[in-house]
Amino acid sequence: MATRVGIALGANLGQRLTNIRVARDMLRGLVDPESLYLQAPIYQSQPVDCASDAPDFYNTVIEIDYIGEPYDLLQMTQGVEFSLGRDAVYEQNAPRVIDVDILYFGSNVIGEDILTIPHPRMLARRFVLQPLNDIRPNLILPGDIATISEHHRYLDSDEPPLSLVQSVW
Repeated sequence: MATRVGIALGANLGQRLTNIRVARDMLRGLVDPESLYLQAPIYQSQPVDCASDAPDFYNTVIEIDYIGEPYDLLQMTQGVEFSLGRDAVYEQNAPRVIDVDILYFGSNVIGEDILTIPHPRMLARRFVLQPLNDIRPNLILPGDIATISEHHRYLDSDEPPLSLVQSVW
């Protein structure tokens, strides 16, 4: 049986829009083409917790039906990153050609070094909450009581507003 999985995509090096599209297409190739699929608009955001000279990011969120285990999907998302040129060893918040993060995996809660689900910082990041709110405003994450829309509405962040890059991509 398929599990609804939210995945964040971000890029701030190279052809950002192309990198996100290619990552999306690779992830869609992992699932039944007839399954329910959602994708948010792409937004531009200023880097958070990055070097001051880091280029702006393009960010979005997709949701897929995935049949398999969370760790299998993690390997596949890392494969997408590596195939698009992400370094095998990378520092946190460094510029990147692509970043693929599993945000949630159905009702699963995992708290390990290599994989934490729901993603531990997703509710504090406008660049994740805004696109997720576009596609799943009524989603309540496992162990939470507030909807994504409520988290987005009451987000306490110094992040500046996001700029819409492309609604349909």
